Amino acid sequence: MKKNKISKNWINKNKKDPFIKQSKIQGYRSRSAFKLIEINNKFNFLKNNLSLLDLGACPGGWSQVASKKIIKGKILSVDIKPMVKIDTVEFINGDFCSENINKKIFSYFKSKIDIVLSDMAINTTGNKSLDSYNTGELCLKAMDLALQILSHNGVFLSKVFMGSIFEEINKKAKSNFKKIVIYKPMASKKESKEIYIYCKGILKVR
Repeated sequence: MKKNKISKNWINKNKKDPFIKQSKIQGYRSRSAFKLIEINNKFNFLKNNLSLLDLGACPGGWSQVASKKIIKGKILSVDIKPMVKIDTVEFINGDFCSENINKKIFSYFKSKIDIVLSDMAINTTGNKSLDSYNTGELCLKAMDLALQILSHNGVFLSKVFMGSIFEEINKKAKSNFKKIVIYKPMASKKESKEIYIYCKGILKVR
């Protein structure tokens, strides 16, 4: 009975969510598309003729936003889940941490790129501290890849949950990037510990 009540509350809450309504109206696959739109409005980094890697892309909301801004360029989405095709976006189904998928990513771009995005989060366990830590681990792995593949003035944008691992992420970002901004878009739910770390300009290109 309690579970049914929670489910009904969740459904009612999401029916009232303006970002879910707008995502359906505007044809975006997820409400998270509006997070990227807002972040881009602030930092203005999605531009034509750029190369972009979207990690943990499924269902494709961020890739959709990117594809509308980067008309001429290269966009590659990667996820362990399958994703429905988006025009002008290439997709690789697999774990970006695996050696095989890593090689495919570098092979696709063939050179340094402009942007790495990561809106990844692990499947929640109910333990907020553990979920925060594990999602932070994903961010650190995404940052490692970004440092390898980004050009000297490249942008790395990633989801982070406030928690014990945040300081490690922030410290690593500061030691590798020229500009770091922590930002919480309005589309992020108020009760969520979710924030985004925006990094630009690599201090020492590998």
